[in-house]
Amino acid sequence: MSTKEEIGFSWSIFNKMPIMGIVRGICLEDFQKIIPVYVKSGLTTLEVTMNTPNVEHLIKFAVKEYSGIINVGAGTVCSLEDLDVAIDLGAQFIVTPLINEEVIITCVGRNVPIFPGALTPSEIYCAWRLGAEIVKVFPASNLGAGYIQDILGPLEKVRLLPTGGINLNNMESFLKIGVAGFGVGSPLFDKSLIAAKDWEGLGRHFACYVKLIEDFRSA
Repeated sequence: MSTKEEIGFSWSIFNKMPIMGIVRGICLEDFQKIIPVYVKSGLTTLEVTMNTPNVEHLIKFAVKEYSGIINVGAGTVCSLEDLDVAIDLGAQFIVTPLINEEVIITCVGRNVPIFPGALTPSEIYCAWRLGAEIVKVFPASNLGAGYIQDILGPLEKVRLLPTGGINLNNMESFLKIGVAGFGVGSPLFDKSLIAAKDWEGLGRHFACYVKLIEDFRSA
């Protein structure tokens, strides 16, 4: 398995625009049109879920064409077998929907960034204690920013990435409590715009997310 340095994950790229776009169920043809729009808008980190049809083609394309420009990772990694496949495809970081201690320990030991999914205080602390630099709180929107604020009371050192139902209407409430970033899926990859092949419209949609972060930072 490769190390972080070899596969090119960049924390500076992530921190520049800490939105992790989650690609699920998008075909390769559309994906190839979406990525340049994604990059042009200022977004920097992309997760492709392992249960996306032809995931191997999507990850390999993104890594080959955009490595060093954006971070390309694999999501919905639930086992060591999934992890091996993801790394073989060139994934530069790993995202899980749950706590699998073997997967977390393996990634940490090999310097592969991992964003494990957790919800309860115990799960979040477990993931952080095992060495995850960022913990994905999933699903976040059902409980809201107040829940994460309560978590950050006793666990203020843990960097949290709310995911699930995150959109332009609720992001600011999470930013105000000091989250490390966001995981955004279908609200970001608007299905109607993609179905219409409206790449310019999708670019404007992406730019709204970037502007929201930039405006908050400059306020």
